[in-house]
Amino acid sequence: MSNFDVIVVGAGPSGLLAAGSAAELDGKVLVLEKMRQEGRKLLITGKGRCNITNDAAIGDFITHINPNGRFLRNAFSQFFSQDIIELLHKYGVDSICERGGRYFPASNKSADVLQALLKWVNEMKVEIRCGHRVEKLIIENNAIQGLQANGQVFKSRNVILATGGRSYPATGSNGEGYELAKAVGHSIEKVRPALVPLETEGDVAQKLQGLNLKNVKATVWINDKKRGEDFGEMIFTHFGLSGPIILTLSRIAVDELHKNNKVEVTIDLKPALNEQKLDMRLLRDLDEYGKKMISNIFRNWVPASMVPVFLDILGIDPEKEGHQISSKERKKIRHLLKNMRFRITNHRSFKEAIITAGGVSTNELSSKTMESKLISGLYFAGEMINLDAETGGYNLQISYSTGWLAGKSAMI
Repeated sequence: MSNFDVIVVGAGPSGLLAAGSAAELDGKVLVLEKMRQEGRKLLITGKGRCNITNDAAIGDFITHINPNGRFLRNAFSQFFSQDIIELLHKYGVDSICERGGRYFPASNKSADVLQALLKWVNEMKVEIRCGHRVEKLIIENNAIQGLQANGQVFKSRNVILATGGRSYPATGSNGEGYELAKAVGHSIEKVRPALVPLETEGDVAQKLQGLNLKNVKATVWINDKKRGEDFGEMIFTHFGLSGPIILTLSRIAVDELHKNNKVEVTIDLKPALNEQKLDMRLLRDLDEYGKKMISNIFRNWVPASMVPVFLDILGIDPEKEGHQISSKERKKIRHLLKNMRFRITNHRSFKEAIITAGGVSTNELSSKTMESKLISGLYFAGEMINLDAETGGYNLQISYSTGWLAGKSAMI
């Protein structure tokens, strides 16, 4: 049997931050990771580029987090975006700030972020053992005494669970941490995929597969009532819709689909123009190019691959000339450009979800320490907690900040 000041379960970003911050306070720290290598999920974040964090101020940052971003105010005040940027810089990773305040490593390689964190914890003398699956937590008199992994008992009065959620299970985050928490009495808020692509009815998205749209507005409708919108980039896939703005709106869509409500998404291809200005533009083009076929004129309004799909939806003969388009047909064109509507039938699985919504209830954790209110010496960090955010570096910052605070608190 081995004795440690702190045992961290999981070697992702929250686990490594927890281990490093505890070790900086001279703790003897062990990290147990069930996969054969650390940080598997970190390597695939941001399409392999790793969106490290976001430069938003704490107050603004919190507004991007569900269901209770205020829970993180203390964690953010102790370790925030500039702290992770400085820590990574110290270990050789320079960062660049891109559109939307998103920070990425200058090298565009998530592996560099992982290597920097591993360098730091190794320098702090943290012991990491991969290939160790935790089977149970050992509790006596509502206080943690250690845990059992691979049939072996490891003793510690402080255990930090940082096993991740259920998204991308191939990287190791398959929800086992929730079972450990549940087994010792913690409530788990319903776990579901978040930041996940959406499946649509019909074959329109399929016909447009691979088409990437920028500067468009997506709106989600629940039972014909507007519930949310976002502006930016999206992509059509063989099953439906994906891309940043769709992922952001997916949180509403997923919850409402589970309630069997009617979910639709509309795409506004011309968000900079109101109906009147768009109508003037259509009139001008139809007048100017009146002798051209409508299929050619349409290329002024939408990407080429959309033209046949649009004309099919509208029921307009592609060879019809511009001056032959009636006011009724023009109205239909205008409406479709502003309201391309998709019925959402389902969402993709955890395999394709960037993060997990749900998890250990924040009501059962101390926001000052990340310690369990039920079991003394048991801490939680990262995606295991019922907190999830939009895309843009927010979710990783939750992992760093909760991990840092849990590690520090375990040693004080």
